[in-house]
Amino acid sequence: MAFEEEEDKALIDSFQEVIATEDKLEIKKFLDAQNITDVVALIYEQPEYESQIIANMSVHRAASVFKLLETSNQKSIIQELPPNKTAELLNDLPADDRTDFLEELPANAVRELIKLLDPEERKITLSLLGYPENSIGRLMNPDYVYVYPYNTVAEVFDTIRKYGKNSEAINVLYVINRKGELLDDIRIGEFILSAPDTKVSELMDERKVISLNAYDDQETAAEVFKMNNRIALPVVTEEDKLLGIVTIDDILWVTTEEYSEDMQKMGGTQAFEEPYLDIALLKLYKKRVGWLIILFLSEMLTATAMQHFEAEIEKAALLAIFIPLIMSSGGNSGSQASTLIIQAMTLGEVTIKDWWRIMRREILSGLMLGTTLGTIGFIRISIWQHLHLYDYGEHWMLVGLTIFFTLMGIVLWGSLIGSMLPVILKRLRLDPATSSAPFVATLVDVTGIIIYFSVAYIVLKGTLL
Repeated sequence: MAFEEEEDKALIDSFQEVIATEDKLEIKKFLDAQNITDVVALIYEQPEYESQIIANMSVHRAASVFKLLETSNQKSIIQELPPNKTAELLNDLPADDRTDFLEELPANAVRELIKLLDPEERKITLSLLGYPENSIGRLMNPDYVYVYPYNTVAEVFDTIRKYGKNSEAINVLYVINRKGELLDDIRIGEFILSAPDTKVSELMDERKVISLNAYDDQETAAEVFKMNNRIALPVVTEEDKLLGIVTIDDILWVTTEEYSEDMQKMGGTQAFEEPYLDIALLKLYKKRVGWLIILFLSEMLTATAMQHFEAEIEKAALLAIFIPLIMSSGGNSGSQASTLIIQAMTLGEVTIKDWWRIMRREILSGLMLGTTLGTIGFIRISIWQHLHLYDYGEHWMLVGLTIFFTLMGIVLWGSLIGSMLPVILKRLRLDPATSSAPFVATLVDVTGIIIYFSVAYIVLKGTLL
């Protein structure tokens, strides 16, 4: 114990000698030569030099020391460090340690410190601070210009000159009160055209500020931007406290990502986070095999349905000729409807409240499309029969009517399934893109067999069946 005390005293004495020289290079050389734990002990023994010790160490070693200190010491150091050193330190800290530290600070202090982080580190920190995945909080940028109602126009321009260079968008300034609550947003043009002694409060209006909640989904932000023609929008808490802004370039990135993800899901795969050619072959396999297994198992139900009608197929073998035609027509109509509705939902053209209007339109369009395909199928059988290209037997007209009514039914059914499934998934708070074209086609295939042989049994009963 005495030996350790002697070592500590020797370290403190050596440090006092070096610090007295005021030679930053020598101080750095001395501190970097010490063990991390020894430097931590030095800070506890010499708290008046704590910020100086951290500032004069190499960044990586300073971060290693900082994360071992008590929160009270950390706060004190951050308050005393110059902004450039604080930025270096926070950016080099491991994300979890940085978040642990920030969670102990008041909201205003966190807001200012997040501004010092690099974009990637900021994104990580915000996500770890509690904002859900795909929430607006993960997109927001804390670099914005805010003013108070009592400020004059002259003071506003002083603020812009001081803080505007770090902001992504200064065409709109945000008015907050002392509690940090968002009161208004004012375009910079109004300040330019106003007298220098005009108060900000005189430029404020009574209109509700268009803002985003930090916990809203990112797709919500895209819709708000679209409807309001903005290049930036403020992000607030439930209590309307201003947290940051989201800019249009972030939203364009989100919409591109969402579009790619939806296209991949509609194609029957899991979403990829990387470009196609950069994905490892094994990872590509894993992303695709899941859906293929699900679809394969689903298609087995088609075989089960056909086994159920095995006797009918044996009695009228020619019915088997039209099975691919029937199944593909139903699957195609369902895939069409699914794609149209998913796209309309993505663009905000329809919502789940429009389900009845969607269903009504698909019933009418399904009947029209089914009648068209059914007529073509009937004509095809008639031509082949009369030109002796194929002999459908003496009951060829009943066969033609079977195909006609089956196509009407299955195309109508496919249209309804394809259009309603995305609506149902949306209502259940699931991704509508999950109702992908392959999934809808598989579902309609199974039910299509049942529709086909049910119609055939009704039309051909007493003749071929």
